[in-house]
Amino acid sequence: MKKIVFAFLLTIASVATYAQSFRLGLTAHPNFGFLKAENGKGDGLTVGFSYGLMGDFEFAENYCFATGLTVTSINGAAKILNFQPYYASVSSSGSKEYNVKYKMQYIEVPLSLKLKTDELKGLKWYGQFGLSNDFAIRAKQDVSSNNTVLADDAKADKQTRFYRAGMIIGGGAEYKIDGKTSLTGGLTYNNGLTNIAKGDNGSVRNHYVALNIGVFF
Repeated sequence: MKKIVFAFLLTIASVATYAQSFRLGLTAHPNFGFLKAENGKGDGLTVGFSYGLMGDFEFAENYCFATGLTVTSINGAAKILNFQPYYASVSSSGSKEYNVKYKMQYIEVPLSLKLKTDELKGLKWYGQFGLSNDFAIRAKQDVSSNNTVLADDAKADKQTRFYRAGMIIGGGAEYKIDGKTSLTGGLTYNNGLTNIAKGDNGSVRNHYVALNIGVFF
């Protein structure tokens, strides 16, 4: 995985070096997060939010290197068996199910390629593929079992990992308003590639679907 990430970063850096133009914009949009747990199962969608900067480096007509710098909250819930450290011990008789909600906030730096159609009446369609690099700035958990609350918005820095990688795939449209100003909107699926949990709880990965909204200036 590290070799793949490094190769992708090197490719994107090379592309950005030959960029012909650069556009900067602002974005603020909701996302819908969910968990996949090795020792359990996901428990529906949970709303999060993202806001910050986005940028397009155009290296050829209708081809861009897209990046940004956003604060992104990814929330997700799962039912996990024998969740540590709340499960008494691995030698306890029987299994116990815990309702766990991860509330993660990251500084997100996406690195992706964006392919656009020709403009028609001010409108361009695009597809996007790449990698997101996420660095945790806040981690909290809610934990309960058998209607008993064990943790409520508790700090979970020691139970979660600092770095998260995700694969980005999405698409949308960009509408030119006037001059260099344009509105953009679309959908993105961010598939978590790395385990966000530490300890003996197995692999836990968070994913989200985002409703992207932004303005380029």
